[in-house]
Amino acid sequence: MKRLVLGALLLAALGGCAGDKGRELFDTAQFEEKQNNREHAKQLYQEIVTKHPDSPLAKQAQERLAALGGK
Repeated sequence: MKRLVLGALLLAALGGCAGDKGRELFDTAQFEEKQNNREHAKQLYQEIVTKHPDSPLAKQAQERLAALGGK
């Protein structure tokens, strides 16, 4: 039983880290956009869409990609 609980906690922790990474990428992409570094922003948004497709941020990243003219 302890192993099951420990495994569940580990999976929850890993899932949380993935969300944090997606948020970090999105925040960095927004910063790059504000700095007029559109190409790097597009790369970061694309990375979110590719690596975190189920994240709520993926939809926002896709919208920003469309606004910036895609990849």
